[in-house]
Amino acid sequence: MLLELAAANAAFAVIKEAVQNSGDIMAAGSKVFEYFDQKSAIQKKYEEKAKNSKSNDMEEFMALEQLRLQEEELRERMVYAGRPGMWTDWLKFQAQAARRRREAKDAAVREAIRRREKLEQIAEYIAIGMAVIVLAGLMIGGLVIYMKHLR
Repeated sequence: MLLELAAANAAFAVIKEAVQNSGDIMAAGSKVFEYFDQKSAIQKKYEEKAKNSKSNDMEEFMALEQLRLQEEELRERMVYAGRPGMWTDWLKFQAQAARRRREAKDAAVREAIRRREKLEQIAEYIAIGMAVIVLAGLMIGGLVIYMKHLR
């Protein structure tokens, strides 16, 4: 939890500096994605703890509150120091990044299901092959015994 918050804070500092210096959030580069990932991780931990227990963890709540205050500060910097429409673009970017993460997660789940089905299919083919070999051996053995008794 503290690790995610520290990483989010570090990424936020880079984002804030980039907006202040250049007026463009994209100058922060990968730190923008890092900030989102850490924020998402903190939110997931908070939601999981809220579902699994009656009491919410204060640490996650305070971390989320700190992130909310950081985003409010970022909004003010974008509105007053950034280019016109920058905050709206930021919100659109956040929505697109969340959609891309969700799509990547869905694709990973689909791939895992496909691999599992493929392994099940291979196991089924191996079982069928083994059954055919055993049956062929039994048939050949039976034929050999039958031929010995005919003599």
